[in-house]
Amino acid sequence: QVQLVESGGGLVQPGGSLRLSCAASGFTFSSESMYWYRQAPGKERELVARIWPTGGSTTYADSVKARFTISRDNAKNTVHLQMNSLKPEDTAVYFCKVVLSRSYWGQGTQVTVSS
Repeated sequence: QVQLVESGGGLVQPGGSLRLSCAASGFTFSSESMYWYRQAPGKERELVARIWPTGGSTTYADSVKARFTISRDNAKNTVHLQMNSLKPEDTAVYFCKVVLSRSYWGQGTQVTVSS
């Protein structure tokens, strides 16, 4: 069965960095685009970044461009989100997603940016 397991969240001060990881299994990872989303309290879930199967193409939400980098390791079935220059407004639960016959989500990892 499809499994997505996020890790790497935590508490960080403004201006700091975190690297999130999502370990995938149960499907042909190298054939699928992967997505990172986030959901802040009281807000809708929003797309943060997408990476195409080979990793050659990526897209980002305007709010994270130039600060976040999505990458993937197809040999390890893992997708990462490097987050730099973090701001309090980046505080959210971060999820990875894959779309197969339907959308599959991980359980999420909490990122809190606060001094």
